[in-house]
Amino acid sequence: MKQFACGDVVPDCDVAFAGATDDDILAAVAVHATRDHGLVTVPSELVDQVRASIREVA
Repeated sequence: MKQFACGDVVPDCDVAFAGATDDDILAAVAVHATRDHGLVTVPSELVDQVRASIREVA
């Protein structure tokens, strides 16, 4: 299982994601970024930051 905390990239955001793969998490983060942070598109730099912050959990 993998997880990502949005606050690792966007200060003061307490939303967290868990999924089996990086792609599962990235898909959920894309929805969150557009719905809750108002992004029209998710820049590749942001995707890179998210990928770097995804952690493996037991």
